[in-house]
Amino acid sequence: MTAETETHVRLATLRLLNRVVADLNATRDLKDTLQAVVDGVVSGLGFGVAAVNLVRADADLEVAAVAGNDELRKAMAGQIGSREGWDRILAAAEPWGPLRFLGHRSGQADVGDIPSWIPDLPIADHPEAWHPRDALLAPLHTPEGDLVGVLSVDLPVDGLRPAPWRREVLGMFAAQAAIAVDNARLRSDMQRAVARLEREQLALRASEESFRQAFEYAPSGMVMTGVRGHEQGQLLRANDALCRMLGYPAPVLKRLGLGALAHPEDRPLLGGHLGGTVPVAGCTELRLARSDGTYRWVSLRTSQVADGLGDLRFGLTHVEDIEDRKQREQALVHEASHDPLTGLPNGRELRARLAARFGLKAGLPAAGPGGDMHEPYADEWAVPTGAILSMPEGAVVVVDEPPAAERRGVALLFCDLDGFKHINDNFGHHIGDVVLKAVAERLTAAVREGDTVARLGGDEFVVLADGIGREEAEEMAVRLRRALSVPIPAEGLAVPLEGASFGIGWAEEAAEPEDLLRIADEHMYANKRRRDRAQRRAG
Repeated sequence: MTAETETHVRLATLRLLNRVVADLNATRDLKDTLQAVVDGVVSGLGFGVAAVNLVRADADLEVAAVAGNDELRKAMAGQIGSREGWDRILAAAEPWGPLRFLGHRSGQADVGDIPSWIPDLPIADHPEAWHPRDALLAPLHTPEGDLVGVLSVDLPVDGLRPAPWRREVLGMFAAQAAIAVDNARLRSDMQRAVARLEREQLALRASEESFRQAFEYAPSGMVMTGVRGHEQGQLLRANDALCRMLGYPAPVLKRLGLGALAHPEDRPLLGGHLGGTVPVAGCTELRLARSDGTYRWVSLRTSQVADGLGDLRFGLTHVEDIEDRKQREQALVHEASHDPLTGLPNGRELRARLAARFGLKAGLPAAGPGGDMHEPYADEWAVPTGAILSMPEGAVVVVDEPPAAERRGVALLFCDLDGFKHINDNFGHHIGDVVLKAVAERLTAAVREGDTVARLGGDEFVVLADGIGREEAEEMAVRLRRALSVPIPAEGLAVPLEGASFGIGWAEEAAEPEDLLRIADEHMYANKRRRDRAQRRAG
């Protein structure tokens, strides 16, 4: 698999992960949640079968949900394994981060009273091939570390042991699945308690006490919000877990409300019906401010609680800390869009930014006789010569094209290092990598704030500059060439660069992003050939 193909697969898997987690959070009862867990693994995470072994009240584990294979479902559904047996298996398995791998050579055949299933799978010769007796397990723990179940997956679709990044995705999903299962069990327990108390004619008082205890002692954050009268939109109560998460005492949280703590960019996600405090119902993810001034990603899942007559009493919001998961997702996105050696945006990210610029170019409002221009024109491509603009007072202005030296637009500077192959040949590729990192740092330091420096690959770099004039772009190319003329220190050596060739392309010359890259590349090679001819004549 090529690096680009793997990047596509990772991004596609991350999108599927977001989708299956959303499906998981949308379920309500325990049975649907468990089935959503195994269906999500099979549909989106690259495994052919999956099963959830749920911890029962007597501590043993029961196969409660199966997906992907009718033979597996018939053989395993409802089977029970002892807690002691599961503890022994998990302790013997090889840790893969939060996962546990039990290889066919580690004694999986001795599983005791643990339900097992061996697929009819040919044994391949590939060193990383998945063996029929291999097993990959994901223990499902609550935030307090209590085991609520074990997710077992098998039959990877590519026939190989999952790569580290796929294990990480499975681990992220397992963490969310554990929370969902734990919450579903809590909801199920609370519903049964309320039903039993209602049958005993003590529904109101007992359910309030049961809810109070579940609310106060819940392991994750919870808030109650008023929905009627003068309490509408007010935060009525916050539990200890939320106070610890955000670092505020309960009275301060009640006075501020979650709306005041939301990151300014995330406030539109909050429901205006409840005074902008929390969403009316459903699930959303946003950042909340902590008392130390930092922000933390949380998931808000809100439901509305009614009394025995069906009248709404309050909104109940579950606040789950998802900071670690968000950081992992952002790390995956960054890896997919940046060069691993230099840390610069890669070709894919550069093309995305170019596409955004060309999309703006295509979407600019046209102005004609009597037309309105609702947005200011940002670049030289925006106002064609002789464009007629209507003014608020009804006056008409004809915009003349400014002199070429004064026009500002989007420039692409294509940079190719001269003689870089000689550095690899003479000093080794490890020195070449040091040189490429130094080139990236020097280019970044020499451009303007807001300009993009990207690495296309090899010794080719690109600078994307917006709102720049012709002379300024030429001066930038000279400045960048000078920055690269100084020898680069590497492991006690002063490695000289033979020079760098630059070519400048302008967005107004191109119809598509690839055209702009091609134009700048052609100009760069033309400049390189002129310099070579000049050097030969001088020699």
